[in-house]
Amino acid sequence: LEPDSGTIKLGTQLEMVTLDQRRDMLKPDWTVADALTNGAGDFVEVAGQQKHVVSYMKDFLFLPEQARTPVTVLSGGERGRLMLARALARPSNLLVLDEPTNDLDLETLDLLQEMLAEYAGTVLLVSHDRDFLDRVASSVIVAEGGGAWGEYAGGYSDMLAQRKANPLHDGVSEETKSGSGTGISGAEIKKKQGAGRTRKMTFKDKHALEVLPGEIEKLEQSIVAFEAKLADASFFTKDPDGFEKTMKGLGKAQEDLAASEERWLELEAVREEIEG
Repeated sequence: LEPDSGTIKLGTQLEMVTLDQRRDMLKPDWTVADALTNGAGDFVEVAGQQKHVVSYMKDFLFLPEQARTPVTVLSGGERGRLMLARALARPSNLLVLDEPTNDLDLETLDLLQEMLAEYAGTVLLVSHDRDFLDRVASSVIVAEGGGAWGEYAGGYSDMLAQRKANPLHDGVSEETKSGSGTGISGAEIKKKQGAGRTRKMTFKDKHALEVLPGEIEKLEQSIVAFEAKLADASFFTKDPDGFEKTMKGLGKAQEDLAASEERWLELEAVREEIEG
């Protein structure tokens, strides 16, 4: 949008990505995979690296079988995660979020917070969610009235405390009550989240703890199937190529099983430590 008055100066090499609260960037005839690839192929480019769309989906807690799910049947939280995944798949150093917490469930809010903490650039967000601002913002910009704007270090509660301590700001304007904007970096979000906080499991950790037992069971079944094929003494002579593929499949399944079991044990130990 062009400003009604004044001028806008953009920095050099600025790459901006926006996240619209209306979710209207999702075409109704798209599937989840289409939304991430714009309907072009099976790969997305993330931080300069090619990544299969199903693998990228899993980073945002979608199941592989949801790749062909129409976006029209997704829940509000799933649509929010999909929009966030689309935004973070594009190269950028400035992420602009308009009411990013709208229609998100608590689990997706946790994921959004983690993703913002990992973002390498600057995050500019507008939100009515004061608790979310307190958890992620390192600086708050508010309307002071009369066309003036003020910047305060910290989150929404920090801003209120500073205004109360300053006799020039003994009240909060209607604009401030209705919404606030912040400019923050991913590193600052991560620092803020870690300050004075007891250890807890992230949403990704909780999700992994739930799904890993099922994945471990599937891997064990695959290993049994591979070993059964290899037990046939005539397999190699009948199908050398098939034998080699089966051997590689067995080795991969065993490696994945070991990694999954180790990850589950680590997460279970963290859970037990937290729950006492």
